[in-house]
Amino acid sequence: MTNSHYAPKESEAFKLFTMASFGIAALMQAGGIYFLEASFAAKGFYAMSAIMLVHTAISVTKMLRDDHEAKRIYNKLEDAKTEKLLTEYTEKDE
Repeated sequence: MTNSHYAPKESEAFKLFTMASFGIAALMQAGGIYFLEASFAAKGFYAMSAIMLVHTAISVTKMLRDDHEAKRIYNKLEDAKTEKLLTEYTEKDE
């Protein structure tokens, strides 16, 4: 049986790198939109689409994580049921 208590964790350095990368990318995107030679309406469209892209990326990531966690819990329950059935079956044979 596998160790069901193991949960991979990110290091603090990776978390810092990820947050810094996101901040730099957001600043670069905002700067690109601000200095874009286009009308105010076009800049607004690009800004709204950039915000929506970030929002949907976060939502998809959360949905995938939640789905993975739900499957892990379901598999743990199924493993427990199987273990119980096997225990009951082997006790009857003894």
